[in-house]
Amino acid sequence: MASSNSDARGNGVAGIIPILIAGALFVWFFSLLPEIAGGQTLRITYEWVPSLGISLSFLIDGLSLTFALLISGIGTLVLLYSNSYLAGDPQYGRFAFFLTAFMLAMLGLVLADNLIALFVFWELTTITSYLLIGYGHETEKGRRSALQALFVTGAGALALLAGLILLGITAGTFEISEILAQAETIRAHELYLPILILLLAGAFTKSAQVPFHFWLPNAMAAPTPVSAFLHSATMVKAGIYLLARFHPAFSGTDVWLWTLTIFGAVTAVFASILALRQTDLKQALAYTTLMALGTLTLFLGQQSGYAITAFVTFLIVHSFYKAALFLVVGCIDHETGTREADVLGGLGRAMPFTAIAAAIAALSMAGFPPFLGFIGKELKYAGALAVASEPVLVAGAVLLANALMFAVAGIVAFKPFWRPAGGDLPKKPHEAPWPMLAGPIVLAALGAVLGIYPELIQDSLVNPTVATFLGSPDQAEELKLWAGVNMPLFLSIATFVIGLVLYAWHRPLRTRLARIDAATLTLDEKWDGFLDGFRAFAGWQTRIIQSGRLRTYMLTTFATIFIALGGTIWVRDVWQMSLDFSGVLWWHWSLAALLIAGSLLAAVTRSRIAAVAALGVVGIGIALIFIVYSAPDVAITQLMVEVLVVVLVAVAMLRLPFLDRRGESDHRPLDALLSIGVGAVVTVILLGVLQGPLDLRLTEYFESASWTEAFGRNIVNVILVDFRALDTFGEIAVVVIAALSAYALLRTTDRSISR
Repeated sequence: MASSNSDARGNGVAGIIPILIAGALFVWFFSLLPEIAGGQTLRITYEWVPSLGISLSFLIDGLSLTFALLISGIGTLVLLYSNSYLAGDPQYGRFAFFLTAFMLAMLGLVLADNLIALFVFWELTTITSYLLIGYGHETEKGRRSALQALFVTGAGALALLAGLILLGITAGTFEISEILAQAETIRAHELYLPILILLLAGAFTKSAQVPFHFWLPNAMAAPTPVSAFLHSATMVKAGIYLLARFHPAFSGTDVWLWTLTIFGAVTAVFASILALRQTDLKQALAYTTLMALGTLTLFLGQQSGYAITAFVTFLIVHSFYKAALFLVVGCIDHETGTREADVLGGLGRAMPFTAIAAAIAALSMAGFPPFLGFIGKELKYAGALAVASEPVLVAGAVLLANALMFAVAGIVAFKPFWRPAGGDLPKKPHEAPWPMLAGPIVLAALGAVLGIYPELIQDSLVNPTVATFLGSPDQAEELKLWAGVNMPLFLSIATFVIGLVLYAWHRPLRTRLARIDAATLTLDEKWDGFLDGFRAFAGWQTRIIQSGRLRTYMLTTFATIFIALGGTIWVRDVWQMSLDFSGVLWWHWSLAALLIAGSLLAAVTRSRIAAVAALGVVGIGIALIFIVYSAPDVAITQLMVEVLVVVLVAVAMLRLPFLDRRGESDHRPLDALLSIGVGAVVTVILLGVLQGPLDLRLTEYFESASWTEAFGRNIVNVILVDFRALDTFGEIAVVVIAALSAYALLRTTDRSISR
């Protein structure tokens, strides 16, 4: 086996530590198999934001453990592969950190038992996958693909967040295990449909269902280990996990059944057809990943034991063979310099171990016995036929997708190794180093061994996972190679026949498909048009809103406040209130007159100094109100602020240039009218609030806690310094920054202009 020394050495500590972390996590999760298989669940909870009912809680049951084992196990093999694939890369430490961070985020997502925690980990997978897809950021394709994945999945995440919040409010808890126990209540709730639509938006964008499918093939711009880990075995299955986790609470309705069935079937068939069109081996595998995601979504729409068992089995087998084939394609590309199917050929002698791994993984992908893929395919047909309505349509979609995938398996794993050489290759082919071969061989071997001995995963993984869906492991169907002569067997034979025909005629079929514009099929061109339109809209909006004039900004802000508050008053009938002025004394009217006089003077005067002084009068009037209502400390603070503001603003204005406003239109009548309107609606709302009983819980809390918890008798000071310490610190920082900015601005002003 020929390999370079750099490939064998890897990347030192930066390459070894991530492998050890992933391996240790896999061993720990593997040790939990006996407990979970015995029907137990493990729950770990840490208080996070107790005041909001948010905790960092984790749940390990059959579903989460299956995903955790796939993530950590495949992650270990991918990190081992990466250490050799990117040997000598000066940025490998950054790459390994991103990949490890993604793995940990994905583990947090599948183990989270709190809606908010789940969303946080969901977003962490989005960010880390963006960094991994854009690892080759020096190329335009890499940058575009990373941004596209970020935008599409990020937009879906916003919808998901809204759905999770509504779900938590509806259920009265944010703990997922408690929410699932209220399945009947959730399905009967009036918010069921909006919540479901929002959750499906998040899941469909993440798992690349049509019409959000176009970002996944473009994400293949990432290095091959990233494609093998993120976009076949883990990240894209985050959306599938979300649907699976909430299946017990949301399934059983027509909208759930038909939405998942239609979207899943369309995605599976459409992606399989596009896979046959590809000449790039990596792109072909990307589209078969879409097909698998569609199939998984389709079966999640059902509730039968066959459908759920098929889902769990296909989830496992797909992770095995797809990660193995991606790593095989990486070996081919690494050792030959190309992954074009029409160029490659005759590699079986030069790369025998890679060829064996590819053959075993492809046979499992095609559904041949005695591989686990055959058992999964039989269960898929049984599950499709068990659909309550339109079983022929569902089974037909699964049959067509499986046959097309059979043909793609031959193109990816047979042609490069066993057909005659297609021409000169960029590099002389030779076998990949052992760290790169370990992953494909182990994953392919698992598909073969578990096909012969399916009982190894029946009780330990499949049954506990089915129990999380249907409530009992007894609902799981038995995994067996021979299920007798039945309709699924006939459909399997039909799959082989149709698949062989498609493989034999794949060149003319590809030629016909190639006549259709790729951008039209993938909606990729539409994405660029959407971004161009969005940029144009943003530019137009910026030109309108960001005029550079302070008066326009303030006018817009206060007009918005007036419309919002006025609309609230109109809808709520706030003005219908009884006013009693019997307790208003003469000095109260005097203070009101002082405030009105100061405000009018500030509005009508043309002198800046006079306007500042008038506003100072208003501030002093407010300070007097504080004194009247027994708040002398606040009054003193108000007086100090007003004096300081008047002095500083007056000094600053002496340094400002004189502006000749002759010829300018006078906007003060409009400004005065808007000011009166805003003041009126605020007054009406305050009077309306005072009509009802005041909620004094916060006041009582501060009164009782200021001394016992903060050891202070001045409640206002305690609130500012202790209970709102960070807020106060932020306010001080804002004031200091503003002062420094004003000082820098005044210092640069030409004194001759100010005169």
